[in-house]
Amino acid sequence: MTRAEDKSAVAGVQALSVNMRNLSRVGARPPFLEYLVQLWDFRAFIFYDARARVMSGTRRDRLGSAWLLLNPVFNGLTYYLIFGVLLRTSAGIPNFVGYLVVGLFIFQYCSGAITEGARSIAKNRGIVQAFNFPRAALPIGANLREALTAVPLFIAMLLLVVLLPPSEIIGMRWLLLVPALLLISLFNLGVSLILARIISTAGDVAHLLPFAIRAWMYGSAVFYSYERFVSHPQLLHWLKMNPLFNVIDIARSVLLYDRLPGWQSWANLGAFAFGALVIGIVYFWQGEEGYVRG
Repeated sequence: MTRAEDKSAVAGVQALSVNMRNLSRVGARPPFLEYLVQLWDFRAFIFYDARARVMSGTRRDRLGSAWLLLNPVFNGLTYYLIFGVLLRTSAGIPNFVGYLVVGLFIFQYCSGAITEGARSIAKNRGIVQAFNFPRAALPIGANLREALTAVPLFIAMLLLVVLLPPSEIIGMRWLLLVPALLLISLFNLGVSLILARIISTAGDVAHLLPFAIRAWMYGSAVFYSYERFVSHPQLLHWLKMNPLFNVIDIARSVLLYDRLPGWQSWANLGAFAFGALVIGIVYFWQGEEGYVRG
């Protein structure tokens, strides 16, 4: 190319203006409302991923999905022998078998949802660092997966309450179990979001979680009556504020004793559910940029 042609080519190049204000940093935390919209856009992926993992979760076991029911049943037999027969915590409790079944099945659902949701970021570190998506989809998906798993669990719980003596009669008040389980599910999700952010930066907390869950079970009157063992007024007050105790108390009232739960149980459960959800999603969103760094 001659010098004249070179000058002609340079003269034909036009300067382009780039508006840098429309660019955004990769991995930057979006505004909160936009973050919620992104989560809504991922709803189909969250649901289908949760359903697929439920279907494949026990495929390698010979009994398959039957373990979803057998685990709480064997736990119930163990606790019945230890606490009902040996330690006699069943004294004074009408239908102790149903009392124990309701408490254990609901506790298993809550503990599984919180544990899986809390560990969802740490367990999927490769996905978090490789793809761009709202990270709250992982704990939400884990909680949805546990909820889908719990559907046959709760159906089995109702069947056991009806079939095991003394058999209970199905009534209209049983429908109150649905809003109670929805509220405790919101609480589980909120706590999962809080713990997921903490565990993503402080992995040692994951080792302490089983001990905290076990202490939560012992403090929720799962296999004993609080009227018999708790006499300290201050301790009794904190026990009745426990959301797990509230949902179990509501379930026992409508399923076993055919009575309407007190408004205090609904108020406590609702306050903890929506409070934990709001705090959890805001707290998790604030740490959105840190999940990629690990």
